[in-house]
Amino acid sequence: MKLVLDTNIIVSALLSPGRLPAKILNLVLNGSVTIVYDNSVLAEYANVLGREKLKIDRDLKKLVIEFIEKEGIYIITEPHDIKFLDRDDKMFYELYKSGNIDYLITGNKKHFPEEKGIISAREFFETKKW
Repeated sequence: MKLVLDTNIIVSALLSPGRLPAKILNLVLNGSVTIVYDNSVLAEYANVLGREKLKIDRDLKKLVIEFIEKEGIYIITEPHDIKFLDRDDKMFYELYKSGNIDYLITGNKKHFPEEKGIISAREFFETKKW
């Protein structure tokens, strides 16, 4: 199963290890599901995880980014002519639409078009397809 993870899922996973986003990241790390990324998304992860106010350990940030690069699937995104209030959300949507991706998981569904595969962490675990 291939997933696109919004940055808020990665951040939540690292800040709150017992919550659903952390369980999703654990599925990625143990190879049960595969994360999909492109250069823009990887740069977004690195930028946000490196923010001082989040206080995410620098070594942990580095390990997560390196894992995604090594074990994830890199794809080239296709631009889509759709308006987003936040450009960062658009890059995740374009990544999701550019490959045979099962789900885009986000903590902010209202920022995305209503589509079957754009789901929350809770909805992911309710699918029972992973």
